[in-house]
Amino acid sequence: MDYQGMIIRPPSEAESILLQVTLGCSHGKCAFCGAYQGKRFGFKDREIVQADIEFAARHCSRQRRVFLCDGDAMILPRKRLVEILAAIGTSLPWVTRVGTYASAKSLRLKSDAELQELREMGLGIVYMGLESGDDAILKSMGKNGDSASIVEQGRRAMRAGFKLNVTVINGLGGVERSLIHARETARALSEMDPDQIGALSLMLVPGTVLHDRWERGEFVLPDAEGILIELREMLAGLNLTRGLFLANHASNYLPLKVRLPSGKQAALAEIEQALSGETSLKSESLRRL
Repeated sequence: MDYQGMIIRPPSEAESILLQVTLGCSHGKCAFCGAYQGKRFGFKDREIVQADIEFAARHCSRQRRVFLCDGDAMILPRKRLVEILAAIGTSLPWVTRVGTYASAKSLRLKSDAELQELREMGLGIVYMGLESGDDAILKSMGKNGDSASIVEQGRRAMRAGFKLNVTVINGLGGVERSLIHARETARALSEMDPDQIGALSLMLVPGTVLHDRWERGEFVLPDAEGILIELREMLAGLNLTRGLFLANHASNYLPLKVRLPSGKQAALAEIEQALSGETSLKSESLRRL
């Protein structure tokens, strides 16, 4: 397989065939993100992608899912995405689902009919970053779009038939806006009502704009207790009709897998136990992006 630079994928895609179809991120301006540093955004050549699909046909017959890398492969033109999905369907007939990162911008560029077409061709799940429901934080972090636009595009994705996993980042508001971040994020998530929520904890990456702000004292990162209090506030304010709340990323102090709404109270009790010291937290040395 031809992999250029670091490959990023969601935790739930750990067993998937990782097919790199774009390079880097189409936005690349988020203050907190160091995922694609030094990698200029672009589309990979058709010949390289096809060769990777053929390699997977020979060597990956036990893997039932494909994940399209890098950041926001949904930004590819509809015609190119259709070609890739058709090639996967032909060469990897045992694959049951294809997934990708998507942004509000890339979803907005596809019509409802185009999204439904991609769904019918096997694109089954999209992972989208909300990060925060607080527009002041989104603007400060250089995120493309406000919370209302992200919620709208997430709901469009679900109407097209996609399973939707939405990422949020605990700690992104710093100490100053911690509880505002938690409450506004819970509000936006409740409005979107996605199938899954992936909650990460902020890790400051050297070389990013946010890391520079932190070094200058312009951003104060909540400690472990502050992150847990924020997580508790977010989960308490969250109202989904059904879905999973996953805080099982390597960056999290307290791994959680919560079936909503039925498991909400038990999870809040588990967070309280962690805050009182009854449950051990993951050590800083074991936290990773």
